[in-house]
Amino acid sequence: MLKIRNLESGYGKIKALKHVSMHVDGGEIVTIIGANGAGKTTLLATIAGLIKARAGEIVFRGRNLCALSAEKIPALGCVMVPEGRQVFATMSVEENLILGAHVLQKEGHQVIEELLEHQYSLFPVLRDRKGQLAGTLSGGEQQMLAMGRALMSRPQMVMMDEPSTGLAPLIVKEIFQIIVRLRDEGNTVLLVEQNAKAALAIADRGYVLETGKVILQGPADDLMINEDVQRAYLGREKVEG
Repeated sequence: MLKIRNLESGYGKIKALKHVSMHVDGGEIVTIIGANGAGKTTLLATIAGLIKARAGEIVFRGRNLCALSAEKIPALGCVMVPEGRQVFATMSVEENLILGAHVLQKEGHQVIEELLEHQYSLFPVLRDRKGQLAGTLSGGEQQMLAMGRALMSRPQMVMMDEPSTGLAPLIVKEIFQIIVRLRDEGNTVLLVEQNAKAALAIADRGYVLETGKVILQGPADDLMINEDVQRAYLGREKVEG
């Protein structure tokens, strides 16, 4: 579904990504882990078109995303749930969700209503809060709203940037259960996450980014027991047992 080859990207004179190559197959959760400053958010932002690639290519379902502006990429089926939620605080929950379906407006009111109903089944709390201003929701509820808003465009692949940030452990568990459900329903998820243990526990495969380069990749189970990953990201000095 997604192929990235020798990608270079960054801000100003800073080269945040250096010859990054990776792929995401349909129907899997792929996680990208790494320390702050490793280039994880830059990678998602470059795929989404928010930052222009300096070299390399990003091919999504046969289309070269590097040649497209950011506003055209969601219509191809690639959407991003940004770090920090970024909901529209002065609009209601339902208005936020409907905005997420802007690329489907031509399909009519019935399609939008069906998508709304699906989000409310995924996130029951949003149904209870649908008339409430998004800015008055808790952090966990805002994260669910940001996810629901992205899903309203009926994407083929959802990119999530640090969905657990600032949330209580029980809420994080719920968010990650929803991500697994999305995969089980046939969605594809590219997950950037500081909580490496939680991310690897639900992912099919993973990549480890360090200073803008992929230094490790493989099945999530293998990365979970890798000594270097355990020492650097899972808080363990050695493999247990």
